[in-house]
Amino acid sequence: APDDVVAAGTPLVDLLIPEWGGAQAEYLAVAATGDGALARAARDRLRLLGMPESTIAAVARSGKPQSVITITAPSSGAITMLAVRRGMSVVSGQTLAEITALNPVWLEAAVPESQAGDVSIGQTVRAALTAYPGEMFSGRITAILPSAQADSRTLTVRAELPNPGLRLRPGMFAQVTLSPEPRDALLIPAEAVIRTGRRNLVMLAQGKGGFLPAEIRIGREANGQIEVLAGLAAGEQVVVSGQFLLDSEASLSGIKVRPIAEGANK
Repeated sequence: APDDVVAAGTPLVDLLIPEWGGAQAEYLAVAATGDGALARAARDRLRLLGMPESTIAAVARSGKPQSVITITAPSSGAITMLAVRRGMSVVSGQTLAEITALNPVWLEAAVPESQAGDVSIGQTVRAALTAYPGEMFSGRITAILPSAQADSRTLTVRAELPNPGLRLRPGMFAQVTLSPEPRDALLIPAEAVIRTGRRNLVMLAQGKGGFLPAEIRIGREANGQIEVLAGLAAGEQVVVSGQFLLDSEASLSGIKVRPIAEGANK
């Protein structure tokens, strides 16, 4: 039935092909005469009728015509279409069933736009399904769909998950965790960043109690830490309490600010 999951080789349909019976009876009669040439010609005729070698061998082995052929699933998967019913007639070339492979399976996940920069082809994903509590299924992102969802402000990524036991079924829901590729990053406390509205600054400690504002370009922020993409070098001392010194672009009048280009870029 549609939506059933079947393994390769599972019987799907029995077809009765009346014209095969006569050709098989003729073949058996010729084979019984012991004339090898005529038997081979009769066997070739069976092949021309589209008879599988397995059926021809079964006829020769049993000595009886076999005009019923069983159609089996060519691969494992879910039956998405079954276009036959008991007693109906079919014609040559008619599609009897369609099977969608389930190993591997596609998993589509909605990712917030804010995390779009963290997603890449080949990235590892881990999926937890309510159907299998306590288990995790891993796979890799194979596609990032080109359009974003305006209403939810998300983009859709497609991952491929191995499914050797065919336990993952179409329509199941999962909670997905992305595993970002490991990379070195320069992190500073988020409270050290001064956001003026036009740019992001930090206060660098200088000799003799002095301070120097420096413009930086920031990246991801999590757990009270923020990534610095450019404008700061590892080892430079950032003043966390600098927020009280500058809180707007107007406060910078007459103060030299080190531009990003003079800082270190990653």
